[in-house]
Amino acid sequence: MNLKYMVSIPAVFAAATLNAAETSGKVSEEMFTVNNLWILLGAVLVFSMHPGFALVETGLCRAKNGVNILAKNIITVAIGLLTYAIVGFNLMYPGESWELGKVFGFGGIGLSCPEGAAGAIAYNGGKYGYWTDFIFQGMFAATCVTIVSGAVAERIKFGSYLIFAVLYAAFVYTIVGSWGWGGGWLADLGFYDLAGSTFVHSVGGWAALVGAIMLGPRIGKYVDGRSKAMPGSNLGFATLGVFLLWFGWFGFNGASVFSADPVKVAYVFVTTALSAAAGLSAATAVSWAVQKKPDLSMMLNGCLAGLVGITAGADCVSVPSACAIGLISGAIVVLSVYFFDRIGIDDPVGALSVHLVCGVFGTLAVGIFSPEHAFLPQLIGVAAVGAAGVSSSFAIFWAVKKTAGLRVTKSEELKGLDISEHAMEAYSGFQIFINE
Repeated sequence: MNLKYMVSIPAVFAAATLNAAETSGKVSEEMFTVNNLWILLGAVLVFSMHPGFALVETGLCRAKNGVNILAKNIITVAIGLLTYAIVGFNLMYPGESWELGKVFGFGGIGLSCPEGAAGAIAYNGGKYGYWTDFIFQGMFAATCVTIVSGAVAERIKFGSYLIFAVLYAAFVYTIVGSWGWGGGWLADLGFYDLAGSTFVHSVGGWAALVGAIMLGPRIGKYVDGRSKAMPGSNLGFATLGVFLLWFGWFGFNGASVFSADPVKVAYVFVTTALSAAAGLSAATAVSWAVQKKPDLSMMLNGCLAGLVGITAGADCVSVPSACAIGLISGAIVVLSVYFFDRIGIDDPVGALSVHLVCGVFGTLAVGIFSPEHAFLPQLIGVAAVGAAGVSSSFAIFWAVKKTAGLRVTKSEELKGLDISEHAMEAYSGFQIFINE
């Protein structure tokens, strides 16, 4: 996401929008202000994705766990911002403070804005200021862990989730992100990820996979070796959540160009919107063909799949390629949901299929569809991030399991986590006891 490592859309677009000040290597005070305002608006749009995640997850899960899901989603935002302020920002962007080559670096505890112009128009070539940089990046920090919340929903202890979220957000997301966005070894290799198909979505997706496997399926999900449907409580919530995520994604991708350049930003808006639309359409068609009826939950995940798929290369693939990425993402997300269900990995919201599978595909798609980037660095990046995500999340989950425990008891799960973990209900008077 850092401008220093961004490859722009074709040079003809960039050349058409560069003003004289930018051509000479300087940014005017007016453009500095405009750039900052757009990136700050982008941070607001990314923040709006968090209620989207909360509504999708709540809507696709059962009513007896609504409070628990909402609580996890809102506390994750606080965890992401606070850990990013204390250590995360300086782990992801260590500057010259690399400790182990370009694998690990740390710029120090807390936030330290350079004084005067050094933290403003002289910061990073005058494109944006220090505080703008921090708050936009900080909004991404919680998103990675939110992905995990959905995959482990309805059976993880609230306190255990918090421990995992703090450690993963503070250290894993940031250190792995530094390899590319912070100018680390993957950036030197030529790996490219505009806004996080890998560094947000698959980093969260690998941890979600480990968590779902270690927790095991929900009680009653698999009976006599066959999968049993567990319908969500509110598809209206889920649909509204997807609309909010699609809305926020324009800031997620669009502000990741770290410029208010009207052509660059508009181009990213177009590829983002079209990929989402193509993903939704493909998922509708595939689910309709397989299930003989169009499945709304698959349609919703198809939209998200298209968004995740285009996130790595929204600025460097053509419009037809963006549509192709969305179509492929929408198709594979449906097949992936069936696959994980078939092998007994219980993912209540389809987080693994949307964020992990399509995050990996979207990253590789940069090397396939973009003439500016090679495939091999993308493949190496996927493998390296996968190894780091799986090993680190396993270590954290294992340690939590051996100490605080990961899963609620059978009686607590049957009663619902709203009552057993929070002593309140999402829907007053709607306490459910299910003998599954």
